[in-house]
Amino acid sequence: MTRLPDTDLAVAAAGLVKTFGEHRAVDQVDLEVRRGEVFGVLGPNGAGKTTTLKMLATLLPMDGGEARIFGVDVRREPHMIRQLVGVTGQYASVDENLTGFENLWLFGRLQGLSSARSRATASDLLERFGLTEARDKQIKAFSGGMRRRLDLAASLISQPPLIFLDEPTTGLDPRTRGQMWDTIRELIRGGSTVLLTTQYLDEADQLAGRIAVIDRGRKVAEGTPDELKTSVGSSTLQLRMSEAADTADAASVVRRVLGEEPVLTPEAGGMNAALADANRAADVLIALRQSGLSIASATVQKPTLDEVFMAITGHAAEDETDPQMEVAR
Repeated sequence: MTRLPDTDLAVAAAGLVKTFGEHRAVDQVDLEVRRGEVFGVLGPNGAGKTTTLKMLATLLPMDGGEARIFGVDVRREPHMIRQLVGVTGQYASVDENLTGFENLWLFGRLQGLSSARSRATASDLLERFGLTEARDKQIKAFSGGMRRRLDLAASLISQPPLIFLDEPTTGLDPRTRGQMWDTIRELIRGGSTVLLTTQYLDEADQLAGRIAVIDRGRKVAEGTPDELKTSVGSSTLQLRMSEAADTADAASVVRRVLGEEPVLTPEAGGMNAALADANRAADVLIALRQSGLSIASATVQKPTLDEVFMAITGHAAEDETDPQMEVAR
């Protein structure tokens, strides 16, 4: 493993900028990732997450700003950066016609390992990621989850201290996503640092100790999951009206009582309202009754990251579909 410079920060980036023509894909993004943590970069498709990661990994030049990986300057020492970072992209970068073992052996040789060392490393990684039984199976016969695990294994051949995971569970079923989450947790227990990009709010909540929210190329919020949730209220009142037609009138009552705009959930026929004090829920319920509006259900709970994202950006995490934004991925 590469000997690391003496610094507490795995990533220190300030004012990152990337433009494609007139489109500013990344706009003055700052990031600090501490050693030994999972840091999540959360945002919809096209928000600039992957572009930010590619600049840090030296896969794209920076148009502005500066960045250091374990104290090493990304612009000035790109070859050193590539020894410090392992990158797993959104799609498996493997040869379909080779076996799992052959792919890992080849990656080891390309990274300068001897043939014997590459064989030993490939065998170790196949066992570590539960792929031993598939070592002699061609990749084209792998399931989606097996491909993702193999791709992650390939990024660890050189034992990098920092791992970039770019939407590692894209396209996986819930069971396989859970297996990938367990694998990522195991990496952290083994001393790795992980920078994770994701559009899945539950994934960021489950894995990341701290999260940066990226929207339209800008960082719009940062904090622990609990800090971000608290920023939109200590609790959330979830209401569903007996008659869907009453939802707009009920929203007006909530707005009058709390002084805050509720977030409507049309698919559920209701709304969510942030509560600075959970006791204010009773005031809302009384006001709705006095207004003659009937409630089907009412619950008070801690805000979710979905509600945080909606409150911060004004849209859901999956809403961004501007084709021009796809360049930023």
